[in-house]
Amino acid sequence: MRVITRPDGGRAMETCECQTALRVTRLMRRAGIPARYEHCSLESYEANFPGADRSLGVAHLKARQFVDGYPVTTGGRGLLLTGSIGVGKTHLAVGILQALIAEKGVHGLFCDYRELLKEIQHSYNPQVATTEMEILRPVFEAEVLVMDELGAAKPTDWVWDTVALVLNSRYNDKRTTIITTNYADLPPGAGTNGSNGALRAAREETLGDRIGERMRSRLAEMCVTVEMHGEDFRRTVGRARFG
Repeated sequence: MRVITRPDGGRAMETCECQTALRVTRLMRRAGIPARYEHCSLESYEANFPGADRSLGVAHLKARQFVDGYPVTTGGRGLLLTGSIGVGKTHLAVGILQALIAEKGVHGLFCDYRELLKEIQHSYNPQVATTEMEILRPVFEAEVLVMDELGAAKPTDWVWDTVALVLNSRYNDKRTTIITTNYADLPPGAGTNGSNGALRAAREETLGDRIGERMRSRLAEMCVTVEMHGEDFRRTVGRARFG
């Protein structure tokens, strides 16, 4: 704590800035953001490079507005970031999460969809001490959850049931969920003609194909859809190189 002088001349105590910084550091660590994405912020997101699709700039603006309005204007609703591979969906989602932690003190969690399913399956091994509920509890209870790559796992009845368990739990508790997916937000079978570039990038499957129409409908209540288009950033601007 530190002593401050108020405008009326009185003195008061307030939390030192160093304590606020330490709290943010702890929240960032607990969020479980992978090292590869730790640099991702709204400020570092590139939406205006040569040839960039206009949708990237629109998505960036909506992300900033989402953070600024949280939680008053968001009302428990999250974002569904859709688009082909490499357009920056994960960067934007992590940028939102980091901004919410730094600016609003949010308790957030990053979750890779495929890794979560693997952890749950591993918990069924009788030699493993961790239970399914111990794995899922942080996912259920996170104030803001980033679920990356929704639909990436091969759809089975068990996968659909697990997705339903997570999404329904967060929906019922009005907890904010930010989701990224490479699949277009369309019902099952809608992408079989391959006429849309985004659908071709997702092997002509839709989000409805991957998680089921019932859960896709639930997402419409939980999240505002933000479509992102463009070329694979990792193969153009972000291509790996030495030096």
